[in-house]
Amino acid sequence: MNIRRIEPVPKLPCLSEKQITCRSVAAYARVSTDSTEQETSLEAQKDFFETFIKAHENWTFAGIYYDSGISGLSRRNRDGFNRMIEDALAGKIDLIITKSLSRFARNTVDTLTVIRKLKAAGVEVFFQKENIYTMDSKGEFLLTLMSSIAQEESRSISENVTWGQRKRFSDGRYSVPYKRFMGYDQGGTNQLVVNEEQAKVVRLIYRLYLGGLTEQKICKFLESQEIPSPSGGINWHKNVICNILKNEKYKGDALLQKCYTADFLSKAIRKNQGELPQYYVEKGHSPIVSDAVFDLVQKEHIRRNGFHKQYSCQSVLSSKIICSGCGGFYGRKIAHSNDQYRKLFWRCNGFYHQGSHSPCVDDTVVQQACQTAVYELLQKYDAVTKTCALLLHKMHPDISTKKWLSLIRERLDNARMRGYSDQNTWRTIIDHITVSLDGKLSLQIMDGEQIYYYICSVN
Repeated sequence: MNIRRIEPVPKLPCLSEKQITCRSVAAYARVSTDSTEQETSLEAQKDFFETFIKAHENWTFAGIYYDSGISGLSRRNRDGFNRMIEDALAGKIDLIITKSLSRFARNTVDTLTVIRKLKAAGVEVFFQKENIYTMDSKGEFLLTLMSSIAQEESRSISENVTWGQRKRFSDGRYSVPYKRFMGYDQGGTNQLVVNEEQAKVVRLIYRLYLGGLTEQKICKFLESQEIPSPSGGINWHKNVICNILKNEKYKGDALLQKCYTADFLSKAIRKNQGELPQYYVEKGHSPIVSDAVFDLVQKEHIRRNGFHKQYSCQSVLSSKIICSGCGGFYGRKIAHSNDQYRKLFWRCNGFYHQGSHSPCVDDTVVQQACQTAVYELLQKYDAVTKTCALLLHKMHPDISTKKWLSLIRERLDNARMRGYSDQNTWRTIIDHITVSLDGKLSLQIMDGEQIYYYICSVN
């Protein structure tokens, strides 16, 4: 039996500055905020490292990688850091220099994982402040110890910041992301000051919604008018409209601590569902819309979602006529569209599906029934007429309540609805209409009264 000795391949020793031969050297810098002072610090780091690397004859400058306004607790969104690691693993970098371990990362797991990948690829990292070379035999022990300290320091900072925020909430102090929050500017004492130009857009959104438009239709209307979004772009999104319609800050109030940071490492944000106390500040700043309009929008939102059917705003009565058989909405249809017998009528959208459905209704009959019902109700109950006029005045403050009273009575005398303002009047007065299986029309007026009419179906 022959035994042959295989000599080990000598490992690279820890390279001090005196031992370094020709190497591609890069530097990494990071600041955690976008403040002017931090930006100055970042520029100072970049200048220092470039001068430091180019001062060594045997080093080839491989660039400066940096991240600005990014936390070191996670690699997510650290584009400069991730690009540097990719280049190092691709063989473009032999040595990485950084100011300190906390600038490199504040997460123990991320630090050790990245360092081990780099070591396996023959890439060394030097932490200037701690004087640690990762190729050193003691490097991993020191890295584990120092990165744990950096992580705990971040935990302490996070807890202090969180405590400060909660203390401000309990004192009723708050602010908003002014750059992306439509309707308000930052005042001298960090108070919300109404931006009148943007406030007009907010009020318009509320009026359009109460006028029957969906969030998507409001987006298309604002885009057609070339009205910029809160971020300054030309495109509007449905979620932006929803947030504006539901945010209590537009009526001068503020609900504080709606969300909270569940974990300081992942920065996961969760909705506060009772885990932490909340604070509600009433009239803490100037409102853009009145309480009545805001509350009316919330009720309308609940009404639209209560049917569990897709809401439509194609016509003045869309999503207002309900089939008592299946609970679905009626849709307006056209019969004989290309001949002299052309007729508009309303039919349950689930008419051809299984189940019971209420009969079809002629469009003229529906409009006449609506007009008669609302006319008789408003003639009988003068207070309701004034309530309608008041609501319309809040939606259109440029027209006085007295003028709206006159317009309502004038329109109720007409046999048909005409124009945009008439549609607004109908949408405001009529909450919904239910068609029973025997063809009885039940009109739900906004004050809760019901008026019944028997109508004929059309085939």
